[in-house]
Amino acid sequence: MATIRIGDLLKAKGLINDRQLRIALTHQRITGDLLGDAFIKLGFVSAKEMAQILAEQSGIEYIDLGEFPISDEALRTVSKDIAEKTGFIPLAVENGRLTIGVTNPSNILAVDTATRLTKQQPHVFMVDTSNFNDTMERSYFFLENPIQKRIDTVISEIRETAFASGSNVTLLTDLLMMDGIRKNATDIHITPTLDIVHVFYRIDGVLQYGHGLPKAAHNGVASRLKILSQLDIAEQRLPQDGSFTFTFLSKKYDVRISTVPSIYGENIVMRVLAGTGDLPRIERLGFDPENTKKIKNLFQKPYGIILITGPTGSGKTTTLYAALREVDLLERNVITVEDPVEYKVNFIKQTQVNEKAGYDFALASRNFMRQDPDVMLLGEIRDEETAKIAVRASITGHLVISTLHTNDAVTAIPRLMDLNVDRFLMSSSLLAVMAQRLVRRICFYCKKEYVLEEAEAAIFRSYGFELPKAFRGAGCPRCNGTGYSGRTVIGEIMIVDDEIRELIYAAASINAIKETAIRKGMRPLKEDAVRKAAEGVTTMEEVLRVAG
Repeated sequence: MATIRIGDLLKAKGLINDRQLRIALTHQRITGDLLGDAFIKLGFVSAKEMAQILAEQSGIEYIDLGEFPISDEALRTVSKDIAEKTGFIPLAVENGRLTIGVTNPSNILAVDTATRLTKQQPHVFMVDTSNFNDTMERSYFFLENPIQKRIDTVISEIRETAFASGSNVTLLTDLLMMDGIRKNATDIHITPTLDIVHVFYRIDGVLQYGHGLPKAAHNGVASRLKILSQLDIAEQRLPQDGSFTFTFLSKKYDVRISTVPSIYGENIVMRVLAGTGDLPRIERLGFDPENTKKIKNLFQKPYGIILITGPTGSGKTTTLYAALREVDLLERNVITVEDPVEYKVNFIKQTQVNEKAGYDFALASRNFMRQDPDVMLLGEIRDEETAKIAVRASITGHLVISTLHTNDAVTAIPRLMDLNVDRFLMSSSLLAVMAQRLVRRICFYCKKEYVLEEAEAAIFRSYGFELPKAFRGAGCPRCNGTGYSGRTVIGEIMIVDDEIRELIYAAASINAIKETAIRKGMRPLKEDAVRKAAEGVTTMEEVLRVAG
């Protein structure tokens, strides 16, 4: 393995080119980094892609640590100290045989150590460096500090005394945050009722019940969160919103907080922005090959507007950045304004909205034109001014990409009309509108076949699928009994060609535009979702939940 030059290997796979190799070698000379690390830091190759290449080259299977639930038994078998020193992470134990993850396929010491501990050769997987240390720290922390047990202890103390002391409130607030991080929750809901306070976590887009807290804890937790967010703790009659940074195991999490008065006290929702790790390539998001090809072609265009639509949390930003990997960042100047910056990418000039300083999307858009941009990424078109600047930039030779909150691709047109965008300028500047959602994937570990009921079979038939059976998850400890693990994208892409341009300019109905787009090859969202259910990626129940 040591004799293979990593640069040649990546070039052979088509992941880098000669220019990128030269830049990585320059980076290496200045920083002293390993060449593989230089490729990752420069954003030419992701840590996952590097691990997959090394795994394939060495004949070792690759697994994504973000999707693999690590067993407590495995962690107890190997101490944290030994795991860190020998460079492997214990993943599972089956019949006394240890499964381990390594970042270096030549790590003989890891294999020898695992063999000595269990008296059996371990099952070895390759894992990526970006997730390795974080997963190791989190896994051992939660093993040694069982969150549920600690929350139960604090709740018992509050219930017995009918009073929440300052130390208990601080600890309980931190534990609720830690539990959300442990479960990879995107939102934490603290909902008071008459007798009890309920805590819910949004995981994979769906609320899951977390904890029940004594009513006596509510005011203390609310005040603690308000102090962290620099809100007015005395104001309980009006909604407030703010943000703070929560540091856990040396990693910073940006938390947006919103409070709304309810009849039983303040309802609190926290959005946890955990950073997004590796940026995937467009092929790995879940779009079918035909749509993937369309997206790649769109992002090669020299000018025009590309919009991605969908509700909050539907993966729009991830798709934007994955598609930006198709842009030659060494030849084209890309500048962004976001709220907040979710992916940090080399060779892209990224800026972040700062409302207090008056730096918003409109101000950024106006000033970007002086930065000699080829591509402008506006995190969201929220108002009339931003929409008009985006259109103006696109018709003066710039590629503008942004997001919009609409239910499907076609309704982006009336939304832009609502923002007073000129119909002629819109029709001449719009290249395409992509609409997307995220559906939960069936859990790999408890996936099973079942016979379709007539109602489900009829839906499949209406989309051309004659299926007697389909798949669903039975529910297991690894998916927390839900039957689902992780999410994938469903999408529709409306390419604005000359015919659709004419329809937009002529103020044709939305139905007329949609019918033309479908005739020209657009596959509607629901059809894409049903196809994924037919392929066993998701379930019909999930399709109906997300796509209607």
